[in-house]
Amino acid sequence: MKKLLLFLFFTTLTISINAQQHANVTGMWKMTVETSAGSGSPTFILTHTNETTLTGKYNGQLGEADVTGTLQQKKIHLQFTVMGNLIEYDGEVEGEKMSGKVKLGTMGDGTFKGERKKN
Repeated sequence: MKKLLLFLFFTTLTISINAQQHANVTGMWKMTVETSAGSGSPTFILTHTNETTLTGKYNGQLGEADVTGTLQQKKIHLQFTVMGNLIEYDGEVEGEKMSGKVKLGTMGDGTFKGERKKN
């Protein structure tokens, strides 16, 4: 009986830990981007295609673009191409916020902060 209880306890614990490993970033995100060339406030609409793969839309000063990305636990990577430049956002998700670095292809780099918009 003790072995069965221990087995059930550790199975439940493992499932619980695995379920908490990846953040959920589905929704609309309002970003603030700071670069040496200026600042901007783009929005992203993100959707999970599975636990670690993201798709979505970017809308901001650079125009509109389809977004792809990955999510590994709290680490997020988003990318899209605008005006021939690969744009990459790499950061960390903490609940309803994210922040990190952005590479704007040949246009420079900077930092970003974002917050999920409430409905």
